[in-house]
Amino acid sequence: MHRKKRSEWGGIKLALLVVLALGAGLAYFGWYKFFREEPQAPFATPEMRFKYGSLGGENEAGIPYWIFVVLPRMFPEYLPGPGGYASLGMPWEPGQELPIGFSKKVVGFPRVANNCAVCHTASYRKSAGEAPTYVVAGPGHTSNVQGYFRFVTQAGADPRFNADNLLHEISLVYELPWLDRQLYRFLIIPIVKKRLIEQGANFAWMNHPGLPDWLRGRDDPMNLTKYFMLHMPEDGTYGPADMPSIWNLDKYKKGMSLNWDGATTVPRSVIIDSALGVVVKPQRDFLAQIDWLEKYLRPLPAPRYPYAVNAQLAQAGKAVFEANCASCHASARTGTPVSIGEIGTDRNRLESWSKEAAIKANQTVKELGVEREGMVEAALTGYIAVHLDGVWLRAPYLHNGSVPTLRALLQPEAQRPTVFWRGYDVYDPANVGFVADGEVAQRVGSRIDVKLRGNGNQGHVYGTELAPDDKNALLEYLKTL
Repeated sequence: MHRKKRSEWGGIKLALLVVLALGAGLAYFGWYKFFREEPQAPFATPEMRFKYGSLGGENEAGIPYWIFVVLPRMFPEYLPGPGGYASLGMPWEPGQELPIGFSKKVVGFPRVANNCAVCHTASYRKSAGEAPTYVVAGPGHTSNVQGYFRFVTQAGADPRFNADNLLHEISLVYELPWLDRQLYRFLIIPIVKKRLIEQGANFAWMNHPGLPDWLRGRDDPMNLTKYFMLHMPEDGTYGPADMPSIWNLDKYKKGMSLNWDGATTVPRSVIIDSALGVVVKPQRDFLAQIDWLEKYLRPLPAPRYPYAVNAQLAQAGKAVFEANCASCHASARTGTPVSIGEIGTDRNRLESWSKEAAIKANQTVKELGVEREGMVEAALTGYIAVHLDGVWLRAPYLHNGSVPTLRALLQPEAQRPTVFWRGYDVYDPANVGFVADGEVAQRVGSRIDVKLRGNGNQGHVYGTELAPDDKNALLEYLKTL
């Protein structure tokens, strides 16, 4: 009897060991196929890391790589034109498998997410037949971020977004292993569809009647923060703003702001808050990524003007600048707010943020376990007198990008263009900006009408009464900054 009990106990232990081994095997299988993280291969240069490096967004907001690849072919009607993701103005370098601003990383399986470069890479061409020059940390004036959000969420909500169709399209470019096909069919594709539908609901506010499109090179940043990150109730505001340049962060001294409106006075905090909008939930190496970005961007110089400059005319323009512009753009006032009553520009961006939103943002970031100097918990009063380094590449101008060129900005309000096209990257050296009209600009760009809400081109009348020769000299000097 004793021997029989020992035998029974041995059988139970064996069964338990088998169950534990199976459980451990299943746990390992689940971790390996869905959660294991493989580091990206080392990048050849810091610039390449900025353009394609992961911030950790693949974990919570990533799209499976093979689904990302086939979506444009499956749902071209949700894109603004032919060319796949390139139709959204996303800069795409020859030989790269993804547009600039998109990272690829294995988290169980290859996934694609965004990084800072999608909004902060500028491009320009000297002529229509020339290959683009890409400038990292510049304003992404060609990128249609709203168009991308709309594309992936509309595709996800389409009944054709299903396992049969997606696996067929994927098979045309890549043969998934049998087990991976089953995982895609029964788990990955249904989960991605569910999340894209949820994301579409989270972004529904940006499609409300009466709210103009963001257009290329802009977003509605404070409402993105309020509704997407803070889950605050909609308040009907609309505050479009240009993507800013983020080079040479060392120029921001204590008390200066990297925001258009002074909402945050510490560049590192702006980087953190912007990155949180991409990653959704910070990963364990999040602050290490922020450290790298800050270290890279602090000394990064603004790009030099790529054309010849008339040195004599520029020297005369320097005197015009010092007499008419330096009191805001090269003084203690630089980087600090100028009251809306004085500057007189479109106030919609200011009205889209509040003291209450800042308080909630600071609380939310703290709850995410991220320490940073918080946003200013006060009502905003105006727009920043911006630094002008690399101003030649920061067209269109004003905080909402409602004036196409620097020459147009020096015109009286009534003489500024009321309609033009944003996002074409052929440069206009005579007017200091980008070509903003004509057949090609109209075909590839976004039409901006300054009469629509948030698009006002009024205000900033400084220099509008200068003599024509002084304006020409000033423009020549601004090219040198």
